[in-house]
Amino acid sequence: MYDVALTGTGVFTPPHTITNDELVKAFNAYVNLFNAEHADEIAAGKVEAKQHSSSAFIVAASGIEQRYVLDKEGILDPTRMYPNLPAYADDEPGQMARIGVDACEKALAMAGLRGEDVDLVLCAASNMERAYPAVAVEIQQLLGAGGFAFDMNVACSSATFGIQTAADMIRSGSVRTAIVVNPEICSAHLEWRDRDCHFIFGDVATATVLQRADDATGDAFKVLSTRCATQFSNNIRNNNGFLRRARDQMDDRRDMQFMQNGRKVFKEVLPLVSQHIAAHMADEGIGADDLRRLWLHQANKTMNDYIGKKVLGRDPAEGEQPNILQDYANTSSAGSIIAFAQHRDGLAPGDLGVICSFGAGYSVGSVILQKI
Repeated sequence: MYDVALTGTGVFTPPHTITNDELVKAFNAYVNLFNAEHADEIAAGKVEAKQHSSSAFIVAASGIEQRYVLDKEGILDPTRMYPNLPAYADDEPGQMARIGVDACEKALAMAGLRGEDVDLVLCAASNMERAYPAVAVEIQQLLGAGGFAFDMNVACSSATFGIQTAADMIRSGSVRTAIVVNPEICSAHLEWRDRDCHFIFGDVATATVLQRADDATGDAFKVLSTRCATQFSNNIRNNNGFLRRARDQMDDRRDMQFMQNGRKVFKEVLPLVSQHIAAHMADEGIGADDLRRLWLHQANKTMNDYIGKKVLGRDPAEGEQPNILQDYANTSSAGSIIAFAQHRDGLAPGDLGVICSFGAGYSVGSVILQKI
């Protein structure tokens, strides 16, 4: 059995941002168009009038102030309200592979490695561009990596589930170096015309390099322990759709986009995640006072503040439970990895931290790290 180290992280950030004010302006223009078009049905009580949104509502509900997206124009078009993405030819790299490779190259550079040093590429994300061939195999080819590659989907928990899978393979000796990549094009599955959720998501890609600890150099963290859990729930779901709508290749149907019963999610997920982290730490003999950093899934500031307080037994100190969703919004599985990548500094050798992601399934994954 081999010890495992996390030796590199990379983040691809799209070139376009949408502020809450920009989003609200477009959304409210859409609402006005909808209500005018359906004025007779609304007056007759057959159709419910849509309500305006506001930047204050978005910040209060989520803590989000802006989001990065691959396409801005299509999302802010009141007559469209979803991204307009290119349909690449079959012999061209796909959209997920393009952004995933960018994140991988940054992670490999941090680890002091090249593509040919990688034995396993694992693409772990909430949505896949296609059923097959695997996006991971495409990324493997573009990186010039060896070994093998495969996709996995555990919704917002995909990154931590991917890290556990790769770490287990390294521990067993079946691979020596792995990269877990999370290309999340959340703007394509979001219903931007639904006031309850139109502000939630943004686009990004992250990557994490894992190696045998004996091979680790530079700024590395030992993977002390990993743990994953699932429990079925219908409260967060996506029936189908994803990129085809963004390429104007399918009907624009609400039932094929992201759907969530937010109140039930809050009620059911918060105790599940808090208890999961606490039990994982307890089984590893780690107390709340031993923990220096909590890198949580970035879905909602209120949720993270609650979890941080439950796990630590007090309000987290400044920087102890960092949030990045005010800038990136919810980026599904990539959020906790962005938080780690941007807030991994300032720890001394021996310091402990936990990466935790959670979401649809329900699913929750936690990774206990120790600074080397």
